[in-house]
Parts: sequence; C-alpha cells; structure tokens
Amino acid sequence: MRCHVRDAATVILALSLASLSSESRILPKTRPSLRSHTVGTDTHGMKTVPPLVLWAWERPEDLRFLDPTKAGVAFLAGTLRLGPKGMSYRPRLQPLQVPRETSLVAVVRIETVAGAALGPEIARRAAEEIARAGRLPGVVALQVDFDATTSQRSFYRELLVELRQQLPSSMPISITALTSWCIGDPWMAGLPIDEAVPMLFRMGAGQAEVTNWMRLGHDFREAACRTSFGISLDEPWPALPSGRRTYAFSPSPWTERSLQKLLREMP
Repeated sequence: MRCHVRDAATVILALSLASLSSESRILPKTRPSLRSHTVGTDTHGMKTVPPLVLWAWERPEDLRFLDPTKAGVAFLAGTLRLGPKGMSYRPRLQPLQVPRETSLVAVVRIETVAGAALGPEIARRAAEEIARAGRLPGVVALQVDFDATTSQRSFYRELLVELRQQLPSSMPISITALTSWCIGDPWMAGLPIDEAVPMLFRMGAGQAEVTNWMRLGHDFREAACRTSFGISLDEPWPALPSGRRTYAFSPSPWTERSLQKLLREMP
C-alpha cells in the first residue's frame, strides 16, 4: 500500500456542537483500503454523500483514520423528545473527531412518550430544531431517525414538510425507515425526502420474512428505499443489492480494524 502524508486538520464536534475547533496533525501512514463502491441508482440530492457512511452514535468517536474521499460519517447530532408538555432537545455531548474534509450527515433522533402532543405547532418547532443541525460545519445532509407508529405518521409527514420548507433546497433530507415501510406500506409516498434508508438490523419479529424476501431477489417497493440500506457489524446481513449507499453501524467505537472487517464482508 502506498503511504500518504498530508495535512489532516481534524474537526472536533463536542458538547453543544455550537463551536468547531481544528488542529493540524499527520494521519497514520497506513489507511484502510477501500474497495471501489459506487452508487449507481438515482439518489437525487444525496450526491454529496459518499457511497459508504459510518454511523457515529452518542459516544466518543475518533475517526481520523478515515479517507474522506471514500467514506462519510453520519453522526448523532441530537435527540428530540416529544411528550405531553411539549418538546425538549438534547444535543450531542460526546466528542467526534474526523478529518476536516469528511462529508457529515447530521442525524436527529426523535423519541416520544405516551400522550405526546403531536400537533402542527410541535411539528413546526421540531422542524426548526432539526434544521439547526443542518447548519453545523461540514454537514452536507440531514437524517431524521423516527420509528413513527401508524398514529404518528400524519405528524411525521407534517414535520418533514415543515423541515423541507425551512431548509435550503440544496440540503437533502434522509430518513431511516423500517423495512415494513419499504416492502408493503405505501405511507411514505410523496414525502419531501431524498432518501429512505431501510434498516436491515434490529428488525425483530419480521427479520425472517425480510431476509427471505431479499434472498428471493425482490426489491423494495417504495422508490425512496431503493438507493441505500443500513446494516450493523454485529448482525448477519440479508442478500444485499449492489450499487447502493451503505450506512454501517458498529455497536462499539469504530476502529481501523472494524472498518476493515466491514469492507471484507460488504458485497
């Protein structure tokens, strides 16, 4: 492997994520060898997001070993909690270190409790909070992570419509999606999103059916679900179609070794 030495300023996102600091340092001379992996399907506004994206959840992550020309990072920017008395927002409190050139996807997780007020005003305020994450340095896309129940779908649609109106047209919106939404549930039709990421892990009771569906060569029926998928290092994957953006989750902090394991096992 050819050695690379270059300026590798580091982006550090921590605490309120309101400030950004950088420092010059030299990356290790060896980097993971990323295989050629291109996204061949129409990804609309997601063209600024690399074909491989590592999820960085709420824990300290040092990803300075990444080659930013080959992989991006989708980091948990904050958690929005909706309850009977309104909403609260908890920003990321753990540091994230990546090469400065890394394409970042800001992820906002939405959680609800019983009796949550989910009216138009909450949708507007929630969209405002999520939109702020899109203004963080280095962010090229927003991702909303919300396992909306059937009764919450109209609220979710309203929130996404509000979010689209509040964002620049150049800022794409991605959402995570239950596999049931992608296979036989048409509720996502017409959502103002650029991508829905089928979550092919932690699927629960429906895992066998989804695995068999994909093994037989079937594709997702919802068009928004046919440009990407999400997998985890600690679960076996169903048969994966090629040419789609891969979001990968690791149950423990990312290392060069875990990235190499991912690359060996990817189709």
